[in-house]
Amino acid sequence: MRKSIKSELEGYNDIQQEIEALRRNSLGRTAEKGMVAELINRLHPKTLHLKVARTIRETSSTRTLRLVAREGHLPPFEAGQYINLFVEINGVRSSRPYSIASAPNQSGYYDLTVRQVEDGFVSSHLIDGIETGADLESTSPAGQFHHNPLFHGDDLVFLAGGSGITPFMSMIREVTDRDLHRRIHLIYGCRTEEDVIFGAELKQRALDFSNLTLSLVISEPTAGYDGPSGFITADLIRSLVGEPGDKMFYVCGPEAMYQFVLEELEKLKIPGRRIRQEVFGPPTDITSQPGWPEGVNKADTFKVIFNNGSPIEARANEPLMNSLERAGQVLPAQCRSGECSLCRTRLVSGLVFQPQGVKMRKSDSKYGYIHPCLAYPLEDLELML
Repeated sequence: MRKSIKSELEGYNDIQQEIEALRRNSLGRTAEKGMVAELINRLHPKTLHLKVARTIRETSSTRTLRLVAREGHLPPFEAGQYINLFVEINGVRSSRPYSIASAPNQSGYYDLTVRQVEDGFVSSHLIDGIETGADLESTSPAGQFHHNPLFHGDDLVFLAGGSGITPFMSMIREVTDRDLHRRIHLIYGCRTEEDVIFGAELKQRALDFSNLTLSLVISEPTAGYDGPSGFITADLIRSLVGEPGDKMFYVCGPEAMYQFVLEELEKLKIPGRRIRQEVFGPPTDITSQPGWPEGVNKADTFKVIFNNGSPIEARANEPLMNSLERAGQVLPAQCRSGECSLCRTRLVSGLVFQPQGVKMRKSDSKYGYIHPCLAYPLEDLELML
């Protein structure tokens, strides 16, 4: 009965004939079933299984891990992006984002250059505890700190501090390796000459390529050093690059350098749309940040209840995510700098401090969500993932 009713509908027989013709002569969508998901997973897998193929000592405090895919291929990335590397240390699973220093046109490996952080939990492990052949996991490449040829122009000024050179190194290697039409002036600040990462390679590339200019700025120079010294000030920037014009400024480095340089760029009256910025890690001293309450000290500790579990202890001077990880509570994370929103967690009760720069959605702020990667307890808390 149902078939006879269909056959009476106007155009039904024409549609049936079209379907039969497609079945005979077309590949059909059924043959492609699953291919889209497979392609997306290849380009943006949730987890990368990596192997340390080589380690390279860059400076006394810096080491490069050359990572290859344990199986298959590494997904592509934009120069300037990062991966979030997972490690397990003494039973504590944690992660840290590291910019990829190798060029994206070199698709066989990722180079992650790690600098030793004072009392660094993960950096110490990666520098001293990882050997060639070790297995590691990470997220796929992510991040918005990369060049967009449609909006960023071809006259670029890179302002780097310390290990903040790593995303710039990827961009510089890509531009010079591929002979791209971009002019780059790198102003790289380090404490001493020995702290300069990739120093020999940067100097050689600056000699070989006329579109790359290198200016090293040493804050504590040794006797005989004849280059720029001190800090990357507005006057120094103007003396090195001239009038800002339509130049695009990129800033990456430790939190103290980052805040200082942004204020200097304001003195040059460079509009925000001409500034790209990337911050490496949380503030060194959160209690010195604007808005930190006077009544809470670094050494204060508070009780935190997570997902109705047993209370754990959290220190005022470190992000909640660190305290949760020590207690075995691992949150989704990619950036650990308040940007990606993967770790968003509901604050059921209590108060936290979140420094400037945390990119909260309006809906999250309205309904009581926080980013534990850059949220610091000010009193006892209850959290719900």
